[in-house]
Amino acid sequence: MSITPDLESLGRHGDIVIVGGGLAGLFCALKLAPRPVTVISAAPLGEGASTAWAQGGIAAAVGEGDSAESHAADTIAVGAGIVDEAVALGLAREAAPRIHDLLAYGVPFDRDLEGRLAVAREAAHSARRIVHVRGDMAGQAIITALTQAVRATPSIRVLEGWSAEALLTDGDAVSGLQLRKVGAPSAPVLIAASAVVLATGGIGHLYAVTTNPAEASGQGLAIAARAGALIADPEFVQFHPTAIMVGRDPAPLATEALRGEGATLINGAGERFMPALHPLAELAPRDIVARGVFAEVAAGRGAFLDATQALGARFAHEFPTVYQSCISAGIDPATQPIPIAPAAHYHMGGIAVDEHGRSSLGGLWAAGEVSSTGAHGANRLASNSLLEAVVYAARIAEDIAGREFAASNGRFDPAQYLREGTHDPVQEQSLRALMSAKVGVIRERSGLTEAVRALAEFERTAASPALSNSATAALLVATAALARTESRGAHYRADYPAENPALAKRTLTTLAEARDRAAELPGGAVILPFPTQPQTALV
Repeated sequence: MSITPDLESLGRHGDIVIVGGGLAGLFCALKLAPRPVTVISAAPLGEGASTAWAQGGIAAAVGEGDSAESHAADTIAVGAGIVDEAVALGLAREAAPRIHDLLAYGVPFDRDLEGRLAVAREAAHSARRIVHVRGDMAGQAIITALTQAVRATPSIRVLEGWSAEALLTDGDAVSGLQLRKVGAPSAPVLIAASAVVLATGGIGHLYAVTTNPAEASGQGLAIAARAGALIADPEFVQFHPTAIMVGRDPAPLATEALRGEGATLINGAGERFMPALHPLAELAPRDIVARGVFAEVAAGRGAFLDATQALGARFAHEFPTVYQSCISAGIDPATQPIPIAPAAHYHMGGIAVDEHGRSSLGGLWAAGEVSSTGAHGANRLASNSLLEAVVYAARIAEDIAGREFAASNGRFDPAQYLREGTHDPVQEQSLRALMSAKVGVIRERSGLTEAVRALAEFERTAASPALSNSATAALLVATAALARTESRGAHYRADYPAENPALAKRTLTTLAEARDRAAELPGGAVILPFPTQPQTALV
């Protein structure tokens, strides 16, 4: 198997490989400097990461009268009983130093007239603590600054246009990666790696309506699970209540900060519906708002975000990203309500990691949305995602910096190797439709059972490694959702609408357990919601 010049030296000298070009991956690489690292990114840096789409900003208790303890308390309250309280407090206490790191890397956070960091308020926060850039441009500003910093750092080698489709292991430790060039059909490349940091993002693109880029299709979660890594809380998928429905994929996001500034949610008759559902109305936790919006859409009344009174003519200046998304679709948000619907937005679950970002596999760390730290519980607090990414990226860098890695022996189990296959967009669309219909905002046993059985079959028969990985990630979500017979946070079961105190604990599972659950389900032949093809993806 041929190796490109850029890849052939990897693993020979104890290389550190970071997979992912978003906030967590780039921040970790910068924190490791001047230690040599290689960053592998499927898309050009910053273009395939959810970071760039993040509008609100980063939660940090830097405002007058605020505290890390208050921030942690809000995080715990929203997490619906399963947040690791020590993790939440540690995250909040490290926020200010990480904000200053980002300032040093050139992120132009907004400041008030006295030169202090400007802070906004978002849903379920008890204080104004969202550090932002021009109202709704934080994500793009952060990723732009970090990309420039990475490209200017000699110790960081960047390989763009390569996707990781398998982790190779020797026993219970990572020994390499299988990569493939993105775009034109190509043979896979196997490389040795002494240490791997997965920062590949989330799973939003497993759903038909999402705010995430196409790269967020569960690849990192799947390859870790296939290698035997422990997975935590996969059933908890956060649906953002205010995706802008203008026929785009991914759907543009109407940031929560709009509601923080007084925008309201109305139906097609112009009636506000959230005050009847929660005392905080539009600023209720995201899962409650998402179900409220979902109910209006499902009932045929439609749902809209109305900022005409709260912002009006100020909209374009204060929220330029949302404004341009609307204007490009023929909607003037200064004078018209914005059509919205819930969209898959963030995965609280992921690769189970400890306080240092270490997975259950030797030599494998994970940071950002692909990981599950215990900080978010069943329902992430707004703007804690970027905070978690930088805090854990820094912790991983510190953990790795104190180690010496020998060159990888390059040994791995040949059965882990994935053969090439042809990506089938029809299969991909069918999987996404299945997840939205059966494993979405509102779930119930019969739909979840149907989804689990179909996904297990899809995982075996998918036409390409990427689609098989997507099915693996989806299967982990669906089996855990079927097993959790209660409603908690972002996981809502119509057949079990209440919380069960006995289930107030995190889910810890493996892919083997998920497959066993699928195999135990009763029923006859699986009717697949997509065309099947001959088995080509797995040896």
